[in-house]
Amino acid sequence: MMISTAEILAASILIVDDQEANVKLLEQLLREVGYTNIASTMKPQEVCALHRKHGYDLILLDLQMPGMDGFEVMEGLKVNDADDYLPVLVLTAQPGHKLRALQSGAKDFISKPLDLVEVKTRIHNMLEVRLLYKKLGNYNKLLEQTVQERTAELRESEARFRSLTELASDWYWEQDENMKFTKVSGPVLEMLGIQVDALTGEPAPIQKGGWDEAERKALQATIAARQPFLDFLFHRANADGTQQQYRVSGEPMFNQSCRFLGYRGVGVEMSVNK
Repeated sequence: MMISTAEILAASILIVDDQEANVKLLEQLLREVGYTNIASTMKPQEVCALHRKHGYDLILLDLQMPGMDGFEVMEGLKVNDADDYLPVLVLTAQPGHKLRALQSGAKDFISKPLDLVEVKTRIHNMLEVRLLYKKLGNYNKLLEQTVQERTAELRESEARFRSLTELASDWYWEQDENMKFTKVSGPVLEMLGIQVDALTGEPAPIQKGGWDEAERKALQATIAARQPFLDFLFHRANADGTQQQYRVSGEPMFNQSCRFLGYRGVGVEMSVNK
């Protein structure tokens, strides 16, 4: 992720100084370098409102101003700035103010009297970091939005799949990683030899008739091995002497990390033999 020179020169900058001569000097310096989006104020009380409205990429802030000094301005910016990055570069002639300014949230400082080479370098470097920070934030927001959209699409796709399979089969079923049924329509619980009320009760044995035990065990072994199966033929003997045939298909489910999530499948009743 890179920041171009054009992006840096187009960044928005606010100059805050109560001395008109200092404001004009900084404006001239910035324009000579090529910066195109420059604003200024000699009223520190306006800074917070201006930043809320424009969201400056950099605020060049003088610390010693009458009525409201630079430290008070920074405290106000902390309260009002929705961004957790305070884009302040302080200007000070007091060496003892540098550490306090950094502790108050300033990201860097420039000493007075101004060294023009130092001013250019520190402004360029800070803007590069600031724009990278913003670009990363925007990228994270875009990534989060993309994940939400893909999740919604996946859920919609799964819903369509379930609807189609339920229409195209006699029953649909899902099991979680512990092989507990999480969704069932039709006689699949009986097919595996258990009956559960509303999927939450205790298993109870089949009372009359039953599925072919060898076939049921073969299917259970396939599921235990995490293998898919297609048109597995099942036979069931009913209490009245008739026999039913079913075909069942299923597949294991895994997440993106290849962790096993469970099984899902469908079944169709083939015939009834008297």
